[in-house]
Amino acid sequence: MRCVALALLLFVLLRVAPLHAADIAAGKEKAELCVGCHGEGGISQTENIPSLAAQPDLFMQWQLVFFRAGTRKNEQMQPIVEQLSNDDIRNLGAYFASLSPPKNPNPDDNPDLSAKGAQAAAGRRCNSCHTDSYAGTKAVSRVAGQREDYLVKALHDYKSGVRSGGAMAAMAEVAYPLSEEEIEALAHYLAHL
Repeated sequence: MRCVALALLLFVLLRVAPLHAADIAAGKEKAELCVGCHGEGGISQTENIPSLAAQPDLFMQWQLVFFRAGTRKNEQMQPIVEQLSNDDIRNLGAYFASLSPPKNPNPDDNPDLSAKGAQAAAGRRCNSCHTDSYAGTKAVSRVAGQREDYLVKALHDYKSGVRSGGAMAAMAEVAYPLSEEEIEALAHYLAHL
C-alpha cells in the first residue's frame, strides 16, 4: 500500500511539475535549512554528508520525496523534509541543480588508487547510469567530485542493504560484489574527477 501511495505521489509530482515552474530564488531561500549540514552553496564540509551542488534536479526531487515518505531514513533529514511542500521540493531541486559542481580542493595524492577506481567504474559500468562524466542525469546522482568519505559510506549502505529508495536494486547489484579495496578505490577516483 505504501509503495502504491509513493508511486502515486511521484506520478503527481512529475505530472504537475511542468505546470508550475520551479522558483530557483525560493529554492535558495528554502536551502538555508540545508546549509548547516550540506554547506554553503551545497558544498559539504562535513564528514559523511554529501554535497548537493549540481545534483540533477529530478534526482534531488526524488530523494527529498523518499526522505519525506520515510522510504529513505535519516534522523536529521526526517524532521526537515516533513515540512516540505511539493513546491518546496521542486524549488530545492532546481536550486541545487543550478549550482556549480563541487571540486576536490586536494590534488589526487594517489593516482594508482584512482587508476584502480577507474577500472572498478569501468568494470561495473557506472557510466551507463551516471554518464561518461559521472555528472548524473535526470534521477541519477552526480558522483563526480562528491566527498570521498560520503561515497564510501553510500557504497557500504547499498552493499549492506541499509539504503533504500530510488536505484536501490541497481546499486545493490553493483555494490554487493565490490571488495573493500574496490570501494575505497572507486570513491577516491570519483571524488577526484
